[in-house]
Amino acid sequence: MTAMCLGVPGLITEIHQEAGLPVGTVDFGGLRRSACLSCTPEAAVGDYVIVHVGFAITMVDEAEARRTLEVLRAIDATDGSLRTELGEAAEPPAEPPAEPPREPRDLADAGGDAA
Repeated sequence: MTAMCLGVPGLITEIHQEAGLPVGTVDFGGLRRSACLSCTPEAAVGDYVIVHVGFAITMVDEAEARRTLEVLRAIDATDGSLRTELGEAAEPPAEPPAEPPREPRDLADAGGDAA
């Protein structure tokens, strides 16, 4: 059997600094883990990120995060791999804290490629 690492979506519930790096507490359906946010410096409390080996590697919207978690839960129902990866969390993430909505960023304004 071939092992595969997953990037799992979770909700950032708080952000703090550790050794000069931004670190978030990320909620994976009730199980909270720390994740380095240095690859996603624009991420804020209430955002969803994909976490892989302890690093938030990209941001996703809530709908995509929930769809991905549903697929992972379906896989988990057959082999328990999500519980193996995360512990006992296989539930939808907690609701984000109430915050005013943020305006979407235009990648061209941030010096990135909007293509």
